[in-house]
Amino acid sequence: MLKRMIVMLCVVGAVFAALAWFVNFRAGMIRQAMASLADPPQTVSTTAAVLSDWQSGLTAIGTFRAVNGADLSLQQSGIVDSIHFESGKDVAAGDVLVDLRKEDDVAKLQSLQATADGFAITLRRDQGQLKINAVSQATVDNDVVNQRNALALVAQQQALVDQKTLKAPFAGRLGVRQVDVGQYLTAGTTIVTLQALDRLYVDFTLPQQAVDQVKVGQEVAARIDAFPGRTFKGIVQAFNSKVDQTSRNVQIRALFDNADRKLLPGMFARIDVTIGHATSYVTLPQTAIVYNTYGDSVFLAVKSDAPGKEGMVARQTFVKTGATRGDQVAVVSGLDRGATVVTAGQIKLRNGSLLKVDNSIPVANDPNPVPADQ
Repeated sequence: MLKRMIVMLCVVGAVFAALAWFVNFRAGMIRQAMASLADPPQTVSTTAAVLSDWQSGLTAIGTFRAVNGADLSLQQSGIVDSIHFESGKDVAAGDVLVDLRKEDDVAKLQSLQATADGFAITLRRDQGQLKINAVSQATVDNDVVNQRNALALVAQQQALVDQKTLKAPFAGRLGVRQVDVGQYLTAGTTIVTLQALDRLYVDFTLPQQAVDQVKVGQEVAARIDAFPGRTFKGIVQAFNSKVDQTSRNVQIRALFDNADRKLLPGMFARIDVTIGHATSYVTLPQTAIVYNTYGDSVFLAVKSDAPGKEGMVARQTFVKTGATRGDQVAVVSGLDRGATVVTAGQIKLRNGSLLKVDNSIPVANDPNPVPADQ
């Protein structure tokens, strides 16, 4: 009887022990599930902090203009008699481009020339008569004055005749013709544009702080929307002698060789000017930086060493940022090269948050991004 009671007590104890173990096991599972629900893994993207070469520089907006360029017109009014050029062709200095009707002016010139010739004959005759005292010195002096006056009138009329002929003032490429034969032109009407394309200027402005950082003779680069992926090299030629009082910017002029004549006056250009010396910085996408008034920081993805947490967790660290270029930012201090940095999803993170890394969507990290429509 006693033995049976002992067996029954043992069985009851075993049942209670098993029941207690089951209850504790279920409670542990519930606590673990609750903990996982309270702090689920956060999906983020990451990148490695790399060391990159940095060259400080300034970017400005400029416009190309020809070293020699002009909209050609005539000083005299008249009817177009003949046109000696074709639109878009190259011409040499002195080539005749347009003639106005000038018959009346030529006839008047011939009349004045005849008068001057008559005064010259009279002068020679009176000079001969003066040698034998047949005329006075006053008569010869008057003949000299008359001849000089007549020659001056001839030169004046010759200038008026020449002004009815348009000649190329320098070698270059013509634009589109703006006039036709038989058209009446008033003085100053644009006939055609002429641009010398072998060399071009670019005028751009920089803040006055850059005056001591940019030197005459320094190389600059121009980027043109019409030629994506290509840069054109030029040389700083001159600074304006004053700073604009409104913007506090100084105008700078650079000279570009244009042997292939790809560049045209009026083109818009982005001008890159290098300053200082090249250096190296740990570089991150700008999206990796958490900007705050009390300091900039990043979240690192590190392996968890806490019990019950396996995988990667977030750890916030403060950094000091430097210059930016495109999508990138330089980190001056606070971050080691090779560290794994969170680049997207930081808004939902805190120290110790579990991480689920998904880099299927790349983060913008281009030092020289181009707008999508280009």
